[in-house]
Amino acid sequence: MGSYWFWFCLIFWLLALRTHLVDCEFSGDYISWDDLSIHENSLGKMEGGNREKSRVLVVAKDGKGDSTTVRGAIDLVPHGNDRRVKIFIQSGVYREKVQIPITKPYISFIGNGSGETIISWNSTASEKGSDGQPIGTILSASVAIESDYFCATGITFENSAPSALPGAKGKQAVALRVSGDKAMFFRCKVLGSQDTLFDHMGRHYFHKCEVQGAIDFIFGSARSLYESCVLHATAASYGAIAASQRNSPNQNAGFSFLQCKLDGSGMLYLGRAWGRYARVVYSLCDMGDIIIPQGWYDWGDPSRRRTVWFAEYNCRGGGADSRQRVPWSKSLTYEEAKPFLTSDYIDGKQWLRL
Repeated sequence: MGSYWFWFCLIFWLLALRTHLVDCEFSGDYISWDDLSIHENSLGKMEGGNREKSRVLVVAKDGKGDSTTVRGAIDLVPHGNDRRVKIFIQSGVYREKVQIPITKPYISFIGNGSGETIISWNSTASEKGSDGQPIGTILSASVAIESDYFCATGITFENSAPSALPGAKGKQAVALRVSGDKAMFFRCKVLGSQDTLFDHMGRHYFHKCEVQGAIDFIFGSARSLYESCVLHATAASYGAIAASQRNSPNQNAGFSFLQCKLDGSGMLYLGRAWGRYARVVYSLCDMGDIIIPQGWYDWGDPSRRRTVWFAEYNCRGGGADSRQRVPWSKSLTYEEAKPFLTSDYIDGKQWLRL
């Protein structure tokens, strides 16, 4: 009897494991172009007896979809979700604060174009929460992505709080926070002023996107590749593009900007040493005259000059003149720049199929 029970349990466990593996294979632990597109015949397909590879939910302000709000559509995704859910967000300005929790991976946001589909809110770090205390930078995000395998296309993420002046307190206003691992953004816009894009943690790929702001408008501890993006400055006077919070030489984090265009107004640092081991690399970028000739800032702590990794490779434009760059920044050879020039920098072969 004992032997029979052992084999029964073993077979049951193996069958359960096989089902789990099939489901995981079905969902696909990767992001592909298909995850960023909607097929007409998939609209309205719900999970059931004949389970579709992906489920499509429609957000429409006119009430003709599954939800009139983005948050309402996210609520329809089950916790522990194990397959791709595409949320098609029709044209309109969606004035709401959105969060995708860690328990809801494999979600796609698909809009009608970044000029047509806009998710906007206006929180700042000094805003009071339900406990009467300031919510802080992390909770100011208009859209917060905490789950893995998220992707988006054709969306504008906006924080519409008024522009902050340099040195202003509590005016950090995040448009998009990405805290999950393995996320991709294609042809999206991220608009704000101070701390626009909180590239918080994880591995992320931004392709043909536009990020706009004035002060540290890309910041965080993530390891991210920005390819063929526009970094648009809106500074009235001085500002900075990137603030990397890499705090250890063993932390595999930092921002790689590849073939990006830097334009706009004001005079900006390429990066600031928010973390003692901050890492920011610009390769093959077109830099407008908005770049401060010195290029980089040590966050007011000269000791960080010995530990940061600020570098440029073969950039062009008026802002790329390296003759007045700080001596503790690097001008890379091809071999030195090579690790930052492909999706290998973010382990892309493991989770991107593009």
